[in-house]
Amino acid sequence: MSQNNQDGKSSARERLQAQREKEKARARRGRQAIVAGSVVAALVAAGGIALWATSSGDDSSNDNEVAVPKQASGGDKPAVPVGAVDAPSTLTVWEDFRCPACQQFETTFRKAVHELEDSGQLKSEYHLATIIDGNVGGQGSRNAANAALCAQDAGRFRDYHDLLYASQPPEQQDKFADKKYLLQLAGKIKGLVTPAFTTCVNDGTYDNFVAKSNSAFTSSGYRGTPTILLNGKDLANVKGGRFTPADLKKMVRDANKGKQPGKASPPGTGKQGNPGKQGHPEKQGSSEQQGKPGHPEKQGYPEQQGNPGGPVKQQNPVQPTAPGQPAAPVS
Repeated sequence: MSQNNQDGKSSARERLQAQREKEKARARRGRQAIVAGSVVAALVAAGGIALWATSSGDDSSNDNEVAVPKQASGGDKPAVPVGAVDAPSTLTVWEDFRCPACQQFETTFRKAVHELEDSGQLKSEYHLATIIDGNVGGQGSRNAANAALCAQDAGRFRDYHDLLYASQPPEQQDKFADKKYLLQLAGKIKGLVTPAFTTCVNDGTYDNFVAKSNSAFTSSGYRGTPTILLNGKDLANVKGGRFTPADLKKMVRDANKGKQPGKASPPGTGKQGNPGKQGHPEKQGSSEQQGKPGHPEKQGYPEQQGNPGGPVKQQNPVQPTAPGQPAAPVS
């Protein structure tokens, strides 16, 4: 056989192999979309809460400086505080505004968390991720997170945070990418829409803060959102993740025995005084490679997608269920 014929056959085999790989990848993406939809449907029926596998999203930043919202913490683990700063217990929340499992957590536990925050028993630290953007594409996770940080500047983070989850579109519909829609939602919160807020939303003032927060999440060792820690303890390991709002309140009460409740002004709850005009965002130094956040132990969630678990008998349970391996970086 001539060298030309051998080269031709080798090239044809390579092209065929490449085509097969493309078809396999396309099939995997199709299966993922189908399974993801079935997981959500099953969870709604079971009353449980899913955990969505981690995804890097778009962590790239062309800006060496990171604007930090008022009262937020920068550094390697950017976060927004809610509640009395001197509250004896801390709830650490890693979540994505497009994540259906996060919306289920917020719907189930919002009343209990607010009660604990408002009584000075608990402060919350919100770390925002862009997992769904990385999984299915789009910019809604990032744009919604930026808008929530703009609301933090106005002292209305909690109000807007809750409104975003109450208004969450289906995962495949990237409605939060539309900044006009984000501003329209903000109009439901009295006094939030100001020229400063509108500019902040439209300019993506805190996009780099969001990217850095997401990078911290993907470096953390946690596999999915929502990831919830109480005083550093991963609540996914409490009752197999099937704990209730009543359980949360009891854990906080037990942890706070003998301790005074917080009394300092709660940041981001919407109960602060008028913050006045928004100033120039605080600047941080150049963004560096993210270190691992605290408590990097991995959650013990199964990675196989499509196993939402059976119905749960407890009222308002948290039932973490792994969403599996997405075609793009995970959420």
